[in-house]
Amino acid sequence: PLQYARQTQNPKIQRAYQKFRYPSFGFTYLGYNLQDERFKDVRVRRAISHALDTQAILEGVLYGLGSRATGPYPKESWAYDPSVAPTAFDPAAAKALLAEAGWSDHDGDGWLDRAGQPFRFTLLTNQGNEVRRQVAELVQQQLKAVGIDVRIKVIEWSTFVHEFIDKRRFEAVLLGWNLSRDPDLYDLFHSSKTKEGEYNFVGYANPEVDSLLVQGRRRFDQQERRRIYQEIHRRLAEDQPYTFLFVSDALPILSSRFQNVVATPVGISYNFIDWYVPRPEQRYRRLAP
Repeated sequence: PLQYARQTQNPKIQRAYQKFRYPSFGFTYLGYNLQDERFKDVRVRRAISHALDTQAILEGVLYGLGSRATGPYPKESWAYDPSVAPTAFDPAAAKALLAEAGWSDHDGDGWLDRAGQPFRFTLLTNQGNEVRRQVAELVQQQLKAVGIDVRIKVIEWSTFVHEFIDKRRFEAVLLGWNLSRDPDLYDLFHSSKTKEGEYNFVGYANPEVDSLLVQGRRRFDQQERRRIYQEIHRRLAEDQPYTFLFVSDALPILSSRFQNVVATPVGISYNFIDWYVPRPEQRYRRLAP
């Protein structure tokens, strides 16, 4: 986002390159280890969602180059349910939900506590992703405002996956999913997919969502599948196994020599075979044997 918004505006780059912008087919999220006693309580997960100013994160980190996520489906998906509204930024509601769950500042030190234990957790994310690092810092600041102490740990990708994600050695993670065009989310949210190395590493389990996920795989009619997946969208928004943060825009940049490149809601690569460089602008030619 920084490169797109601030570092590619000079005339030289604008002459030499063409920039594109369209929604990516995926989302960034704050995921919880649902085996952790604190995060088993849906009130706590909803409170954290209320405590985060996602719009400020979008503006501050992505320079507005994205949109808020209400669930796992971007607006461009036929499975998206437009009736699901983004969680409102409401620190007062967050504090009320946390108080219902037993978390209050009993000793007046500015941090929430319960049974003498402060509400403190470590948020993991992967090394090499500057956007996620910045988002983690804003999450840390915003949760501090409601009395939750967040420690950030950035870990090299291979170690992060194999030693922390696969083995569920985490309290909360900041990650993203890139989705296929088909809305099947069985691997992400079905309760059978929680074994080591599988994708439901947060441990989400809802029998009704399990049933819907199976039904969605067994139907061929798109209207019927839309009804099923929109219901899944609503259930996930209620249960908040993730705090769904945002859908970032894809921001490719390509040499202006390439012709017939057209951005669509599915990106620019759909007609890659039709791209060409006019002969006078070609720089690299295959030598005859």
